[in-house]
Amino acid sequence: MNADKTPPIREYVGFIWTEDKPGIRLRVLARSLDEARTGVTEEYGDGHVISIWSEEDASKAR
Repeated sequence: MNADKTPPIREYVGFIWTEDKPGIRLRVLARSLDEARTGVTEEYGDGHVISIWSEEDASKAR
């Protein structure tokens, strides 16, 4: 069990569209969706369309 209470690192996947170029597939390891989105923004810059999600969360029943 995670004794220090920090969330585990998870895989997030998605796409980013920069300017008028085709979408680029992403794979990011992060502790949260916000951290994953921040990492993508730091790498590609601000102002792009980003779609990112956790496959683990997407497969859970709602």
